[in-house]
Amino acid sequence: MSEQKIKVCRGVRGATTVEDNTSESILQGTRELLALMIRSNGINPEDVASAWFTTTPDLNADYPALAARQLNWMNVALMCGHEMNVARALTKCIRILIHWNTEKAAEEVVHVYIKGATHLRPDKEALPKVDWEELNSWIENQINNDAKTYRENK
Repeated sequence: MSEQKIKVCRGVRGATTVEDNTSESILQGTRELLALMIRSNGINPEDVASAWFTTTPDLNADYPALAARQLNWMNVALMCGHEMNVARALTKCIRILIHWNTEKAAEEVVHVYIKGATHLRPDKEALPKVDWEELNSWIENQINNDAKTYRENK
């Protein structure tokens, strides 16, 4: 008799930093982070219960969750918010928490910390070197052009 694996909800964390408080910078940085989280864990949007996107208070030019819509996460519950405004905290930082239904054990989940956010979790810095050109090519192939920025819908 084979052992059947049971899906449980796991949290997948990630963080990155961006250079500017612009829609383009926020969305590109979020797409890159989310794409790495998806690819590092084999995440299928049908298995995602929800995702929580936060930015530091200095990033408010657009909603980072739009990046998930642009990557065709059309039926996933998404929420945005700001991190607490703590003195000496990292600036221009985007964080994602994905609630993912998976058969993987907690220690198998890959959490992704890139760019200026790597020091937030030095124990999670073991991510292989990123081929940014290949990653952005993958992202371009996923883009849903119907997902518009807040300003484009006005």
